[in-house]
Amino acid sequence: MAKVLVKGNEAIAKAAIKAGCQCYFGYPITPQSEIGEYMGRHLPELGRTFITAESELASINMVIGAGTTGTKAMTSSSSCGIALMQEAFSAMCCAEVPGVIISVMRGGPGLGNIAPAQADYFQALKGGGNGDYKLIVLSPSNVQEAIDLTYRAFHLAIKYRNPVMLLADGILGQMMEPAEFKEYPYNDPDVSEWALSGADNRPARNIVSLHMPEGALEELTNRIFEKYELIAKNETTYEDYMLSDAKLVLTAFGTVGRVARAAVKRARENGMKVGLFRPVTLSPFPDRDLHEAAKKADMILDLELNKGQMLLDVRSAVFGACPVEFYGRTGGGLLTPDMIYSKIEELYKTLDSKKEAGVR
Repeated sequence: MAKVLVKGNEAIAKAAIKAGCQCYFGYPITPQSEIGEYMGRHLPELGRTFITAESELASINMVIGAGTTGTKAMTSSSSCGIALMQEAFSAMCCAEVPGVIISVMRGGPGLGNIAPAQADYFQALKGGGNGDYKLIVLSPSNVQEAIDLTYRAFHLAIKYRNPVMLLADGILGQMMEPAEFKEYPYNDPDVSEWALSGADNRPARNIVSLHMPEGALEELTNRIFEKYELIAKNETTYEDYMLSDAKLVLTAFGTVGRVARAAVKRARENGMKVGLFRPVTLSPFPDRDLHEAAKKADMILDLELNKGQMLLDVRSAVFGACPVEFYGRTGGGLLTPDMIYSKIEELYKTLDSKKEAGVR
């Protein structure tokens, strides 16, 4: 199949259509507005549903309505727009309603700016909704991966009856790269056992997030967390690059991972044993795999376009196996391969000095 030159946002939208998305509900906000524009042009042509909602709150609640029928539905937004959807995410997890959310991050806090950032990691993984719940969160580093993970997002949402977020930064949404659109590769499970599809020939069903009887909510939450453990066991993925003998391991997600990869390659060319560990699923986080990598390393360097949000999960996963350092920028500032390489040189000299002194 031939590759085409495509912008990240449009690639996500086209992949969603090929994945079988029947309904898109959204409200425009930079830097992801092209997703809605693409959906608005093409979904009606296919006899599917496109609605520009009056707000982000309306968008996600429309997704809930469609999701309860087993229909593949999606919304997209950015940062401060996603912040308005947090209550609905909690409700979706509790009611086990599938849906796909595309979050293309911009600079923050507040309205911030429209420059690329990664400061919505906490927002996606820790959440601002109430109670015990988890989104499945996928993090692409290039346009091709954004396509492939959009396919996967729709499949996982239906498979586990849980909202799935594709978390991209503004660079990925706006950049253009060659990519190919293969056919949707998954066999989705049957939804007829739970979907609200009319009760003429079956008992009535309820899909709700309010559970008042004593002990009912605890029982539900425990069952949902058993599902999260199953997701962690079966769906956790990451990229490792030159990791087997690395004494300095870089951790990064999204487009920072590809920038770090270039710095790793340069460091290897100059005789430094450096590797990259890039989580693809941020939730579930590949903590066990990172811990194994950390046990073989002398140091971890975490790289992010924020003030150290994934850093907490990295340190938790490493669990003291080796020291962890952080290097990042925020507010739309970018890390370049040269910046990362300079930091690698600095830390590698520190490691060599400790080795000469007999200190790990």
